[in-house]
Amino acid sequence: MFELELETPAVSPLPTLRGVEVAGHGTAVPDGVVTNRTVADRLGVSPEWITERTGVERRHVAGDDVTVAGLATEAGRAALADAGLDASEIDLVIVCTCTGEMLCPAAAAVVASELGAGHVAAFDLNAACTGFLAGVQSATSLIATGSVNRALVIGADLMYRVIDHDDRSTAGIFADGGGAVVLAPSPGNGRIGRIRLGSDGGRGGLVEASRDEAIVRMNGHDTFRQAVKRLAESTVETLDEAGLGIDDVDLFVYHQANGRILSAVGEKLGLDPARVVDCIGEYGNTSAGSIPIALGVARQDGRLVDESHVLLGAFGGGLTWGAGLIRWGCS
Repeated sequence: MFELELETPAVSPLPTLRGVEVAGHGTAVPDGVVTNRTVADRLGVSPEWITERTGVERRHVAGDDVTVAGLATEAGRAALADAGLDASEIDLVIVCTCTGEMLCPAAAAVVASELGAGHVAAFDLNAACTGFLAGVQSATSLIATGSVNRALVIGADLMYRVIDHDDRSTAGIFADGGGAVVLAPSPGNGRIGRIRLGSDGGRGGLVEASRDEAIVRMNGHDTFRQAVKRLAESTVETLDEAGLGIDDVDLFVYHQANGRILSAVGEKLGLDPARVVDCIGEYGNTSAGSIPIALGVARQDGRLVDESHVLLGAFGGGLTWGAGLIRWGCS
């Protein structure tokens, strides 16, 4: 009789958590521009009426031949170039969007292929306007545990295609655009802190789009109230958890939902307007694309530099919201 001796497998230790940092950033904005005059004429209002209620003066709109995957690929390529990396050095691609043309495949898989990233992990994430923040949180967690080494997180939406252009509550707000970041391990405690996310599905009707209609409908008044409340609360909770105060933050980069929302949050928290990025006048509300676009604007105007302490905050349909702290740049 033979006796089979089995070796006791070695027990793998729990992974040591790694710090994570932003290694590269890029944006992709369509060349086409639609001014308030065009929107106002159709709605039967003045251009100033739109600006007063939304803060938007113009918005970038993609041509009919542009896809979410194409826009995301452009943003991802710009972020990789900024990081000085080849696509083959990326292990994960996340595309955060709510306007993908296809139910399947995921836009992220198409983007990974177009970039030449190889057979990497790739998936889409839909948390509406909070999508980019949720994508950064997801990728950060995977890098921290060693599941992946470098990730490309892209927020991209073509919102101008999914609105009723005769609806005054949405026609003047939404636009097209996207942006991306490359995330990579960093020494020490890292430069991306905990990102707090929340949701309230019981209020989903405030901002929604059914599969059949594929048009965004919004209760503007109640959405405004919820957005201000959630953004302010999540900002305070994030700072309290980190043991920081308002004055410790160099720059507040919120989802560019509406100019009045940004102003109301700033007033509620006592924020210096110079430290709050407000680029909605030029770009409109690009959903998951708005935070990375706003980061790009802040880089261009010199407010976002290496070592900046930045608070990111978002609010969107779902309802979804979140906030998190990052220290900009590579260590």
